[in-house]
Amino acid sequence: MKSILTPLGPKADKDTVRRHNLSLVLRAVRDEGERGDATRAGVAARVGLTRAAVSSLVEQLMDSGFLTESGKTFSGQAGRPGTALKVARTGPAGLGVEINIDYVSVCVVDLAGTGRVRQTEHLDNRGAPAEEALSRAARIAARTLESAYEQELRPVGAALALPGLVSGGSVRQAPNLGWNEVPAQELFADALAALRPGRPALPVASENEANLAALAELWFGGLGEVRSFLYLTGEIGVGGALVLNGELLRGAHGFAGEIGHVAVDPAGPECRCGSRGCLEQYAGQAALLRAAGIEGLGGASGVLELERRAGARDPRAVAAIGEAGRMLGRVLSGAVNLVDPDAAVRGGIYRGLMPWLAPPADEELTGRVVSGLWTPGSGRLRASSVAGDAARGAAALVVQDVLDDPVAYAEPAGG
Repeated sequence: MKSILTPLGPKADKDTVRRHNLSLVLRAVRDEGERGDATRAGVAARVGLTRAAVSSLVEQLMDSGFLTESGKTFSGQAGRPGTALKVARTGPAGLGVEINIDYVSVCVVDLAGTGRVRQTEHLDNRGAPAEEALSRAARIAARTLESAYEQELRPVGAALALPGLVSGGSVRQAPNLGWNEVPAQELFADALAALRPGRPALPVASENEANLAALAELWFGGLGEVRSFLYLTGEIGVGGALVLNGELLRGAHGFAGEIGHVAVDPAGPECRCGSRGCLEQYAGQAALLRAAGIEGLGGASGVLELERRAGARDPRAVAAIGEAGRMLGRVLSGAVNLVDPDAAVRGGIYRGLMPWLAPPADEELTGRVVSGLWTPGSGRLRASSVAGDAARGAAALVVQDVLDDPVAYAEPAGG
C-alpha cells in the first residue's frame, strides 16, 4: 500500500521560536490580566519557560510598547513580590466596521480587548449603491480613527463585518442589501485611504457579520466553559454562525452558518435570496413587525415598539414573536441534531425578545432534539451578552493577529 506523506514546513530557527514565545508571553499577560495582576513568575509557570527567558521576552515587549509594569503584587507565599504586568492601553489596536442594512457601527479595541471608541450611525443602506454605502462607512471609520489617535492608540488594521456571503474580500451575495459580487474590501480600503492622505494605508480584512458577532461572544461574552455553540442574530434578516471547540466553522468556501436561508416551508413566502419559505421570512425583523401589525416603524424604533407591546401583552405582538420562536426552534433543532453544540445563543433583536421567543423555541427543541438534553430550563438556549456585537468582534480579529505575532506590529523606530 502506497503511503501518502504530508509535506513538512521549514525547520523553526531561533528567530521563529522567539517570535512564537513573544506571542505566548503577550497572550499570557493578557489572560492573567483579566483575572488579576500578572507577574514574570506567574507567566513563566503558565507558558513553561524559565523565569530568565520570560524576563527577556517581557523586556522586549515593553520596549516595543506592548506591555507595561507597575507596582508590586503579593501572592501570599514566601519570596520577593513580583512586578505587575499588564498589556498596554496605548499602541497597537484593531478597527472594526460593521455595515448592516440600517446602520453602520465602528469601534476600536485595544490589546486587552477593551472597546475604546465607538461611533454608530443609523443609515438606510438598502438600495444604495455598494460603493456609496462603503464610502459612508469609510467616513465614519476615519472619524473613529482620529478619536483613537487622540487616546494614543494605533490601529494596525481594519476588519469589515458584512451581512451576506463573504469570501476572498468580496460579498458574493447579500440579498437584503441587494449586493452581488461586490469587492467590498477593495472599495472600502480605497475610500478610507482617500480620506487619510499622507497616512499609511490600513490593511483591510472582511468576514460575515454573524461570524464576527459569534467570535465576540466567545471572546468577551458570558459563556463560561461553553466552547461549542450556535449563534443566531436577528436584524433585517437572520444570520448564523457555528463555533466548535473554540474555533469558528467557516465551511469549505466560507459560507457556513447561513441559517436564515434554511427553508421552513418550501411553499412559503418568496425570499430575497430567490428561494421560498426561508427562516428569515418568519423570524426576521421585517416579518416580525409585519405580523405584529407595526406599520411605519422600522429598525430600532420598530423593535422597541414590538418589545413594548409584547410587555403590555398585546395579543398580536405576542403571537408574532411566538410564531417566530417556533420557527427558530424548529430550524435550531435540526442544527442541534447535526452538530451537537452545548448552547444556542441569540443576539441582535432576539436578545430583547427572549422572554417571548424562548418558551415556544424550547418546546420545539424539547420535542425534536434526539439527545434529550435540550429541555426547558436547561440553560442551553440563551440570550447573547451586550459584549457580543459584530463590530467589536471585527476589531478583536485584528487584535488576534497582533497577539499571534507582536514583532510584525511593533512600531518602527522613530515612529
